[in-house]
Amino acid sequence: MVVRNRKARYDYQILSTIEAGISLHGSEVKSVREGKVQLADAYAVVEDGQVLLKNLHISPYKQTGAQNYDPMRVRRLLLHKNEIRKLAVKTEQAGQTLVPLSIYFKGKHAKVELALAVGRKKYDKRQAIAKAEADRRMKQATRRDTGH
Repeated sequence: MVVRNRKARYDYQILSTIEAGISLHGSEVKSVREGKVQLADAYAVVEDGQVLLKNLHISPYKQTGAQNYDPMRVRRLLLHKNEIRKLAVKTEQAGQTLVPLSIYFKGKHAKVELALAVGRKKYDKRQAIAKAEADRRMKQATRRDTGH
């Protein structure tokens, strides 16, 4: 796992996930391998039959010469046409969006875990925090009882 969007699971209710390849330039791959990526505000959209990842910041690789790139450029995600059509239909429904959860390498290929998600309201976020806290307390209590 290179980079994970921890904020996404808090801000969104995840409906389903899909793995997609990501089209990167050579020096961007090296920056991603170093973890110089900010996923927090990134999102994906379906435009003209392709899925585009926007607001993803990949810092320029330090050892690169003069051929630097725009760190905030729009990057294309690599999916099959059928998957793109399904995502286009689902994102047209009210309130559903595509959010990147993580970027990682599978072999030598960079991949993005993309989630179809619905934004949470403020009270939903509070409920999620309360549930996580209750689960944590229960685990601690059972750990103490079993002696682990």
